[in-house]
Amino acid sequence: MKDPDSFFQQVYQVVREIPFGRVSTYGAIAHYLGTGRAARMVGWAMNQSHHATDDIPAHRVVNRTGLLSGKHHFGGADTMKQLLENEGLTIIDDQITDFSSYFWDPAKELTRR
Repeated sequence: MKDPDSFFQQVYQVVREIPFGRVSTYGAIAHYLGTGRAARMVGWAMNQSHHATDDIPAHRVVNRTGLLSGKHHFGGADTMKQLLENEGLTIIDDQITDFSSYFWDPAKELTRR
């Protein structure tokens, strides 16, 4: 795989494009970047994003079923949930309700890099 720092920066560029009130998945971002089997690496990038100097809306990246699987990286147990609810999403038991209507697919929404 390419330099992890470079990959992480590519992930952050995609995550910054996720619109307010929408979410994407680790796998969809990996697929868009041409590394379809690197969803876990996208997760690692999201974990490291909390140390970035600029704003990366990591709360908008969830697992493939809409589960808030990265919630423990946000400091408080409900921080990720609260951020998403502030954007109009409904979360029940750490699961986005009506996930498909909020899903943002970078492969469909962005031009290829």
